[in-house]
Amino acid sequence: MSLALENIQQQIAGLTPVEALSKLAELYPGEVIFSTSFGWEDQVISHMIFANNLPIKVFTLETGRLFRETYSVWASTMNRYQKPIHAYYPNNELLEEMVSKKGPNSFYESVENRKECCGIRKIEPLKRALKGNKIWITGIRAEQSVNRHDMHDTEWDEQNQLVKFHPIFSWTLDEVKAYIKQYNIPYNSLHDKGFPSIGCMPCTRAVAEGEDFRAGRWWWEDQSKKECGLHEVTAK
Repeated sequence: MSLALENIQQQIAGLTPVEALSKLAELYPGEVIFSTSFGWEDQVISHMIFANNLPIKVFTLETGRLFRETYSVWASTMNRYQKPIHAYYPNNELLEEMVSKKGPNSFYESVENRKECCGIRKIEPLKRALKGNKIWITGIRAEQSVNRHDMHDTEWDEQNQLVKFHPIFSWTLDEVKAYIKQYNIPYNSLHDKGFPSIGCMPCTRAVAEGEDFRAGRWWWEDQSKKECGLHEVTAK
């Protein structure tokens, strides 16, 4: 594990995000995958991949509870680049059992219920998407939350047994916005309405000025823990 991580860090040290993505695709053909939720950061990376015809598979988790605006930018992105975005859906049997027993909004009732919902709608499909891959590309940035500030741009994901690479980890939000404007990249219109972080519709609200980046996610819970389990901080 540490040898694989160290080797990758050495191979991409000093490269621009596009150069690093290209290098990883060259080193691990058919084993590099990028997850998008169509937020600002993910749209930047999608552009880097699609505009440069990099052989990196792009996928999204279709939870069934996304915003209308998210579906709109999804369609706009495919129309712009004429590239596939692979959709992974929840296991229908697990989802049907949960909703039948607990109803459609059980996640509001307890942290345990919310984690169960995230597990079925996100974690299980993610594991299927990542299976057989060596590198997982994400749009994580350090300033997004306290938890993410403690991460690194390249790290080992023990849970999924692969290396995660965050190509714009050190970018500021202003840099992300400037890149989107420069290349006229489609983006989610909810960002203009106070939604810096966009997930499932029932679990996401706009944030007020001065609030934390992820304050709008699962706002009824402990404000110090704003992760669904997709991006746990793991061994460096």
